[in-house]
Amino acid sequence: MDLTGIIAISGRPGLFKVVAQGKNNIIVESLIDNKRFPAYATDKISALDDISIYTYDDDAPLRTLLKAVYKKEGGKECPSHKEDLTVLKSYLLEILPNYDQERVYPSDVKKMFQWYNLLQKSGNLKLIEKEEVSEKKATKAKKDDSTEEAAPVKKAATKKVVAAKPKAPGATKAVKPGAAKKVTATKTGGSRGK
Repeated sequence: MDLTGIIAISGRPGLFKVVAQGKNNIIVESLIDNKRFPAYATDKISALDDISIYTYDDDAPLRTLLKAVYKKEGGKECPSHKEDLTVLKSYLLEILPNYDQERVYPSDVKKMFQWYNLLQKSGNLKLIEKEEVSEKKATKAKKDDSTEEAAPVKKAATKKVVAAKPKAPGATKAVKPGAAKKVTATKTGGSRGK
């Protein structure tokens, strides 16, 4: 589920899509009524892609919750954020059983359901099956790339270590002529060579 460019602005209802970037602001479009306006650096902006939910294990990205709701509802609307809080909490426990009930506030629970319905109505929720296949391919490609890149680095490091060791106890390395003069002059205490 791609939430890139979708933001929430504190003090403004709904969600917004970033349309353009100005010199001192960004231009956003409301997912509710498609009106555009500038948002400034003084506004408290949260990108949905960066939001996560407290769980008893690791924090779960909002994307995970939205995917679970999408699967459960078959891509249709979920319960309204205006439902009774006990209904919303029990629904959330079904799709994310390990969410931290003490640290996730009731207002946050309502907000998650409201955001899902807004994204669903505006057509910003994509088919999950296609994304899961592409995510698996991307993960496999990253593993393959990291394996290929790691091998040359190890070889290069090995070459440097081998080159730094002298071949025999009495053998010396080749030194630049200027460097040899400096070392000799320093050892004898004489004047510096040029």
